[in-house]
Amino acid sequence: MKQIPLRIRRLNKEAPLPNYSHHGDAAFDLYASEQVIIKPNERKSIPVGIQIEIPEGYAGLVWDKSGLSHNFGLKTLGGVIDSGFRGEVKVGMINLGTEPYTFEKNHKVAQMVIQKIECADIMETDILNSSERGEKGFGSTGK
Repeated sequence: MKQIPLRIRRLNKEAPLPNYSHHGDAAFDLYASEQVIIKPNERKSIPVGIQIEIPEGYAGLVWDKSGLSHNFGLKTLGGVIDSGFRGEVKVGMINLGTEPYTFEKNHKVAQMVIQKIECADIMETDILNSSERGEKGFGSTGK
């Protein structure tokens, strides 16, 4: 597995550095830098207390922690950290569950995948090439 340098700046010395839980994991864990309580159907930004210098040509993609998602209904929102961003990383979160959830300081809140990015050369056109699927949308492939 190729490793790329990823520079991290802690905004306070108590903020845990992101880390991979297991060798070979695709994503590293991000940790709440303060206690945040999120009520049912509420959206909040959870600070993780770090800044990341993602190399050009890559992006950080923020994803749910499966246990938080499946067990408590907590879903990440947004989730693309561009290589040029140097602000504090914050995780947008919504509580789709029925109970309030407390993120304690230094507890796992989400995970991030560093992914190589291909940029598109966007061109306007009046005609698109046809395809087998065509304009068939939601549910068009069956159950």
